[in-house]
Amino acid sequence: MTTAITRARLEAARVLVVGDAMLDRYWFGQVERISPEAPVPVVLVQREEERLGGAANVALNVRRLGAGATLLTVMGDDEPAHALVRLLQREGVQRVLGQDPALRTTIKLRVVGRSQQLLRVDFENRPDHELLAQMLDDFERVLPEHDAVLFSDYGKGGLTHIARMIQLARSAGKPVLVDPKGRDFSRYAGASVITPNRSELATAVGPWDDEAQLAALATRLRAEQRIDNVLLTRSEEGMSLFDARGALHVSAQAQQVFDVTGAGDTVIATMAAMLAAGLSPREAVPIANRAAGIVVSRFGTANVTYEELFE
Repeated sequence: MTTAITRARLEAARVLVVGDAMLDRYWFGQVERISPEAPVPVVLVQREEERLGGAANVALNVRRLGAGATLLTVMGDDEPAHALVRLLQREGVQRVLGQDPALRTTIKLRVVGRSQQLLRVDFENRPDHELLAQMLDDFERVLPEHDAVLFSDYGKGGLTHIARMIQLARSAGKPVLVDPKGRDFSRYAGASVITPNRSELATAVGPWDDEAQLAALATRLRAEQRIDNVLLTRSEEGMSLFDARGALHVSAQAQQVFDVTGAGDTVIATMAAMLAAGLSPREAVPIANRAAGIVVSRFGTANVTYEELFE
């Protein structure tokens, strides 16, 4: 049974999203022939679309659920950054933005033909310095206005050093959620919830052969890094929450998996919105699981509304 939450309670909640923002671009077209130059399809582009990606998509997921969302990020001073700002404004996401002329705002360009992704082209550069460290004062300034803090780490260099921000948020009594990347989870020490997928968790703690071994690895990770909850997303197997009470397993709800793009964003955004509204992690997990089941049945980075979850 999924815990219900009133719309008014959710609308009063505020989530601060910190991390790497990206611009998702889609070129949709027809494929009717193979190129004479190489054995590749020729796509006649008929429509172009821009969507929020990365941490910006996480903030959008929070907003679409009905909660308030603020995005704290650093962008370049380029055309994709300006497009991101326009989309954020249109969607009602509040912004605390830094600008770094040396940074190339990340673009993920997907070429789609016959409802199939044919190619993805990434445009980005890795910064040679810590980006968000320069925004620590801004983080401290807006922190009291929010009920939960969500760190969206895409491994682009923006969250290399987030220990101080986690410490500040926990000291202020805010739940801290992290979508992790990389082998070293020690930089997320003290977080309330981390949401790795199977590959990400195995990279950090090593592989497992059965559920007992998985539970032992998750328990050790929680103890070593003082992480309250490890929420493992398991695709067709659903989700598993490991906390002080043990393990909570929920089965996947997707009727048909069409595209898993952005499903992890939806999971952590839903968890953050529910925790910000006062639910416990165990109450929030079934709701996040339901949200994931909805978005994987859609194409591209998708979102879920309050009505779809509860009405």
